[in-house]
Amino acid sequence: MISAIADAISLATQPVALLWSDDLPEGAARFQKGKWGCVMWLAAGAAKGRTAACDRETFGCFGGGVGVGFGDQYVNFPGGEECFHRFLSIGNATWEKGRAVAEQIKPHMRAEAHDEFVEGERYLKTPERVRQFTEELPVTEIPSRYVVLKPLSEVDSETETPQSVTFFVSPHQLSALTVLANYDAPSNESVIVPFAAGCQSIGIYPYREALRDHPRAVMGMVDLSARLNLRQSLGDNIFSFSMTYRLFEHMEQNVEGSFLGRPTWLALKE
Repeated sequence: MISAIADAISLATQPVALLWSDDLPEGAARFQKGKWGCVMWLAAGAAKGRTAACDRETFGCFGGGVGVGFGDQYVNFPGGEECFHRFLSIGNATWEKGRAVAEQIKPHMRAEAHDEFVEGERYLKTPERVRQFTEELPVTEIPSRYVVLKPLSEVDSETETPQSVTFFVSPHQLSALTVLANYDAPSNESVIVPFAAGCQSIGIYPYREALRDHPRAVMGMVDLSARLNLRQSLGDNIFSFSMTYRLFEHMEQNVEGSFLGRPTWLALKE
């Protein structure tokens, strides 16, 4: 499947299709069972041409399991949801249970990960705010065994329908896609920027948008941890822009005759 948008904005990598499947693609990159990893590594690999997959035992981290649609994995976080609420905020050094869990898991964790468990990532101010964050997430339990991330060029449009299509874009390209998403839309707010993990912005948020009459695109990679994890592979000036497949097809049809062929965009593209 070829993208007119990717060509018009001179996308440096391939668009990434996220699909649900009960079949594991041959040769797909995967995390080992029980081993930590960032789902966005798999997405970045797909953007560079390598198909990847994960299931309910190989999603890399608890946020990643939530992000791609394997239900509420935060209940399985070490020490349970309360420890996660402190992990994302003030840290687990502030209460007795958290300190005890930290000692139990220390031999099994990287030093930096253990420090974050103890001292907290501090992305939200309080555990109560983290609880609100998790309650507002569009947690999804997908009906298939695997989530597959593959280059859009390898999608067979006759037999496969992506759940989302993600572009990894520069600031200029992000601006162009935002304009294109609003080009023929029922409102001026056709792109959302949720506070979410990188994987949640390409997974469960587009899943939710697919249920709307007029799905919105989702800007991502505002997740600082994901940005650090992808810094080496994709660089510093990259954001994600994800669309439901229905919105992607609509935007594809609007490329011809749009601003993407006019001098302002062509000058920026150069």
